Amino acid sequence: MEEANQTVVHEFIFQRLCNSKELQIFLFLSFSILYLMTVVGNLFVVLLIITDPHLHSPMYFLLANLSFVDFCLSSVTTPKLTTDLLKEKKTISFGGCMSQILCVHFFGGDEMVLLVTMAYDRYVAICKPLHYSSVMDRQKCIWLVLISWIIGFVHAMSQLFMILELPFCGPRVVDSFFCDIPLLLKLACMDTNTLGMLINADSGILATTCFIVLLVSYTYILITVRLHSEGGASKALSTCTSHIIVVVLFFGPCIFIYLWPVSITWVDKFLAVFYTVITPLLNPAIYTLRNKDIKKATKKLVNQHVKSM
Repeated sequence: MEEANQTVVHEFIFQRLCNSKELQIFLFLSFSILYLMTVVGNLFVVLLIITDPHLHSPMYFLLANLSFVDFCLSSVTTPKLTTDLLKEKKTISFGGCMSQILCVHFFGGDEMVLLVTMAYDRYVAICKPLHYSSVMDRQKCIWLVLISWIIGFVHAMSQLFMILELPFCGPRVVDSFFCDIPLLLKLACMDTNTLGMLINADSGILATTCFIVLLVSYTYILITVRLHSEGGASKALSTCTSHIIVVVLFFGPCIFIYLWPVSITWVDKFLAVFYTVITPLLNPAIYTLRNKDIKKATKKLVNQHVKSM
């Protein structure tokens, strides 16, 4: 077993997303443009919030952190996915594979908790506006962000430790474009049913708990505002729509990939692309295109740049 393990753990081979060379070139160009837009969009939001004093509030502080996490999450998988489209042999080292797993679960877990924190921020702002400045002070915001990073790190390390010493003695082919635990479990030369259930339980508990808390939070916001003011429900819905859309787009693919009992290869690949490439791009767009303060700050920044030329 040890000899087999030593001979095959140096690298894994990714399978192609498609066989057509024309389609591969099209996907290469598409993913390159999408990744560039993701980097520019998310880092622009971070820069805008840092430089504009009018955006120095808890909601935008959390939004800046979410944009940074989206940038990091996309950077873990998209560049390699894009360059691999032009390669005949798509390989990744064992260390690189473990690093991908660590980073994906770290930033993914961090984002889940961040979205819960943003829901709490909206709850206080809409349901308890008079106490907002005292409840969501700067120190608490920093602690909430630190807690999200800590939970993401603990989640990622727990996932990594469960697979780090797995013996691999069979095929090295990973049926995806990045390393993920359910796919690696299929390559291990031992019974991984119990380990798979533990790993899915770990990811499932975090994802399901965060998702349920988010659903309850936004439902409670709408019910509370509707009971206390006429037309309040529509105002609250308008305020929270962007948050709810991001929650659905982020948690939908995660829950399907990790909790759905039947694995369908092409569906899993599509959701993995959506989760790692599309969602990090949509988040800044959804939050900023509907936000008057962001639009105003952007216009102000553009005008300042034009005048300085």
